[in-house]
Amino acid sequence: MSAVRAEGPTTTWLPVCTTDQLSRERGVAALVGGRAVALFRTYDDEWFALDNHCPFAHASVLARGIVGTRGDVPFVASPMLKQPFGLRDGVCLDDPSVRVPTYPVRVVAGVVEVGVGSP
Repeated sequence: MSAVRAEGPTTTWLPVCTTDQLSRERGVAALVGGRAVALFRTYDDEWFALDNHCPFAHASVLARGIVGTRGDVPFVASPMLKQPFGLRDGVCLDDPSVRVPTYPVRVVAGVVEVGVGSP
């Protein structure tokens, strides 16, 4: 389990799925606290959450992207235009001036939760 952003004093944790509902190297879109979030599980059983909106394609598609690694950086490649976004920080690996918001993730008793609120 991996948190992509530190939780803050007003973080609200919302359940998204159980750990057995999402296969490794896959993503799923979920509405979390009114936000379209892309939740990912890596091969190493790390969990990450990014905003689902691809800033290049102007579409909510990141959850359907291809999960991989570049060196030691886990990323998702947008399914439309193939830009890779780091799962840890949301930064585009090909254009570091572009990033998507990230959300903290935790697993509690087999339930994957995404944190929303103030960092």
